[in-house]
Amino acid sequence: MQDPLGRRRLLAGTGAALLVAAAGGCRVAALQPERRSLPTLELAPLRASSDRITQITVCTRPFRARGPRLDVERVGQKVVVHNYGHGGSGWSLSWGSSSIAVQQAMATGERDIAVIGCGAMGLTSGLLALRAGARVTIYAKDLPPNVRSSLATGVWTPDSRICLEEHATPDFKQRWAAMARQSFKTYQSLLGLPGNPVEFFDNYFVSDEAAGTRRGGSPADTRPRFAELQRELIPDLIPASEEFGPGTHPFGDSYLKRNTLMMFNISSYARLLLSDFIAGGGKIEIAEFHAPAELSRLREKTLINATGYGARALFGDESIVPVRGQLARMIPEPDVGYGLYYKKVAFVPRRDGWVFQVVGDDDYYGYNDDSTVPDRAEAELAVNTIAGLFRRRSDGAHAARPI
Repeated sequence: MQDPLGRRRLLAGTGAALLVAAAGGCRVAALQPERRSLPTLELAPLRASSDRITQITVCTRPFRARGPRLDVERVGQKVVVHNYGHGGSGWSLSWGSSSIAVQQAMATGERDIAVIGCGAMGLTSGLLALRAGARVTIYAKDLPPNVRSSLATGVWTPDSRICLEEHATPDFKQRWAAMARQSFKTYQSLLGLPGNPVEFFDNYFVSDEAAGTRRGGSPADTRPRFAELQRELIPDLIPASEEFGPGTHPFGDSYLKRNTLMMFNISSYARLLLSDFIAGGGKIEIAEFHAPAELSRLREKTLINATGYGARALFGDESIVPVRGQLARMIPEPDVGYGLYYKKVAFVPRRDGWVFQVVGDDDYYGYNDDSTVPDRAEAELAVNTIAGLFRRRSDGAHAARPI
């Protein structure tokens, strides 16, 4: 059977990979984490309860089995450069992917560029086109925070549902690695800015099972596997993980592993991108398109299509598969700057609102589900699962013991 938590090795804190999307039986556990004596871990308890949920949001990630679409096609008199279909890796790969799209757009010789869409790919495409010397207008029905990208988990997960393993050819891997490295490098320049648009945090994978324990008895999973590329192609960008023995952390005899992840506080990050785009001379026009022929009314001859899941309807791209993801948002607290993964639930300590998410057993959780109706029961399950760790600690039976 496929690693029961697949992509979620990221949020689960496995040392070999950075998700959102990640955890569990951990196929990457073959890489030995650093083992050394660590002091007793102290963590400020979460003030988490269902009555503190401020919002429940649902998005549909645009997954394509062959990976992101980055080709060029002619639509009537327009040249359209596509930049969509990144699954759960949109924010993570945005700078690298948009760099490819902008290079292709500028190669047409045009210096008036239109960008369709104002999410992660639209904003970064627009900024990079401005920096390349183009005059840029973004056309979009909605602006942040009312775009799908604003509903993402906010963790750097560059191979989250990026493609199926069978389509991860050597050429694809080379392009993906270049996108991941360029994006990671760009994000380093955003660290420490006002509003903390990008920052690192420690994430703790907590399990009631011993390290390396695997569940047995499940039938073989014959579904296609999703590509997992971080460990193979960018291991130098993944900090080593650390394990804590029983009694050296707040959760008693549970197995605990810590690793460091990068996250986006999407509210402040999107505002930064919008501000930089306008300050650089970019323009935004509110517009909605229902068919490719409607693009003919735009004055620009070269367009970058960064519509994400919207490309399914606009361009009739049936290769896009929706992957539903729901977040329970909660009032943040300044003393909590760490994340948790426990019992298939991830907690991310974003400053613009704590995030709780049920991530399921594998990458097929939410697959081909285009429902955007919030599920209150799922939200409360996510919050109460993480809160249960601290209720268990408070009863005194699992208090950490000094070493």
